[in-house]
Amino acid sequence: MSRSTRSEGELMVDVMSGGPGQLRRTTSTAAATRQPGELLAARLAHAQRLGNMGWAEWDLRTGAATWSDQMYVIFGRDPADGPVGLAELAAHVEPADLRLLDQLLVTAVQGRGPAQAEFRIRRGDELRNLRVVLEPLDPYARTGPADGTGATRGVHGVVQDITGRRRAERIMSESRRQLLEARERAAEERHVMLALREAILPEPTGCLDLPHTRIAVRYVPAEKTASLGGDWFEATPLPDGRVLLAIGDVSGHGLPAIAHMAQLRHALVGLTMTGESAGGLLAWLNELAIHRLEGTTATAVLGHLDASTRVFTWARAGNLAPILVRDGVARPLDQPRGVLLGATCDQPYELARTQLTEGDLLLMFTDGLVERRTRDIDEGLSLVLAAAARLRGCDLDAGLDKLLADIGGPNPEDDACLLAVGIRDDAPAP
Repeated sequence: MSRSTRSEGELMVDVMSGGPGQLRRTTSTAAATRQPGELLAARLAHAQRLGNMGWAEWDLRTGAATWSDQMYVIFGRDPADGPVGLAELAAHVEPADLRLLDQLLVTAVQGRGPAQAEFRIRRGDELRNLRVVLEPLDPYARTGPADGTGATRGVHGVVQDITGRRRAERIMSESRRQLLEARERAAEERHVMLALREAILPEPTGCLDLPHTRIAVRYVPAEKTASLGGDWFEATPLPDGRVLLAIGDVSGHGLPAIAHMAQLRHALVGLTMTGESAGGLLAWLNELAIHRLEGTTATAVLGHLDASTRVFTWARAGNLAPILVRDGVARPLDQPRGVLLGATCDQPYELARTQLTEGDLLLMFTDGLVERRTRDIDEGLSLVLAAAARLRGCDLDAGLDKLLADIGGPNPEDDACLLAVGIRDDAPAP
């Protein structure tokens, strides 16, 4: 057998058995033995396979049809059965798309020039999307009257299976629709949560003026989290003349966290009327979290400010200690022991007492102010201390906005609540 008559498979055996030099020689020899027409046909067949397209010709005078190999693949038809005639094409088209096929054939057969349409065919148990372009074989060779109003003698068609493309478009369209619906639901849920949170815990406008104190509050929602958190605060005068100051954060986000936050905060407001110390109040809230809010934990700092003595008596449950700003210097208070609420029921909450002076400023905050995924908590606390040192009691409201900007803006992943308490100049001496 001469090399010129060997099959491509035999040539491939030579390639695999020879090495790089043999690869070049065999390829060169194979290319040289092929005629230009054979090379063109092979390349055309390769292009049809890659593009999943085929070509066909239909002779309108004889009814004969000619198909390329890829046409049989597209229609799932055995080549032994031969091509489908133009008149029989409708039997393969999805009934709902027959109108599109009719319009295509009328345009092409009447020789009006190239025409295209997209319709579906049934191949076995599946529907396939085809794009078909038909054009007259010879627009000048017509049958019928001499005035040229008759039909063309035949048509040539190019057919491409675009099922994969249409499926991908449908998937993308459905994904966009689901994403849009999810965003709309998230926006609606956030609106509901904001309304609920505002009803439970209205955010004050400007500063609160309580006996001998000036208080500013900020609730800062997370930038990227759609659901709101369970951060809360309380600042209210008590019947005995003291001021209750509290801040806390319930674990989680969304409606469950807001509901649990409401229960803890409302319980605190009621229990504080008993005159119990800050440590005792936290112990009661811990019992509530363990027995009524199963699976929920929370942090908190709460205390009583006695305006007559300027003594702040406070306790903490897993939260960072408040920051004291005095004479332009900010430092965290020495924190007493106290585990977070809902963790255990056999650990006491110690009390701490801080003597404040005229012009002092307390900054109470939840962990979302200092904790960031991108930095260590100590770095976050250092930034807050540096920004807190610039706070002034005469303009707390604007000062909190400046503090938030100085530490890098809102936390992307977690909410934060700040409660700044300035000792006013009209406070009585101890």
